[in-house]
Amino acid sequence: MKEIILTGRVWKFGDNVSTDIIYPSKYFPFDLSDPYKIATHVMAGEDIHFSEKITKGDFIVAGRNFGCGSSREQATIALKYAGVGVVIAESFARIFFRNAINVGLPVIRCEGISSEVTTGDRIKVNLSTGEIKILRTGKVLMGEGLPAFLLDIMKNGGLVGHTKKISGKTALTNTGGEREFKLK
Repeated sequence: MKEIILTGRVWKFGDNVSTDIIYPSKYFPFDLSDPYKIATHVMAGEDIHFSEKITKGDFIVAGRNFGCGSSREQATIALKYAGVGVVIAESFARIFFRNAINVGLPVIRCEGISSEVTTGDRIKVNLSTGEIKILRTGKVLMGEGLPAFLLDIMKNGGLVGHTKKISGKTALTNTGGEREFKLK
């Protein structure tokens, strides 16, 4: 399989960023059928203006236990449709990690990442190998790359698109808030 390499600007957060910070429950009246409306409230539990600051392809970097709390799918949908290119954290809540894969949001675990970057840094991430290069310092960290079967799910826009593709039905297109993957 070809490597998937992404470069983006960092937005740094701390430890224990819960799904209620990523997508606060007060926004639940919004219908899941409108992921772009959900995205307008991404990270509102930390900064209500965050969705206005982020640009497509930016990265979230955080400490331990990212996505803890409830298993709300809206958290991963909000990040994806806000244009987050990848979430890199020292550790993830298990259900958040799986929800991210299911919606096609890349997630990489990397010990020590939160002490090496600051908001605004640019980093390059190889989703296949887990290699992360901090462009400001030139330092390279090794995270946990995603196996080929998970990368296939990402390339197909998430689990639904992947299932449709392998079953021979029309797959979902990778447009809008979904990350375009470029193979090297």
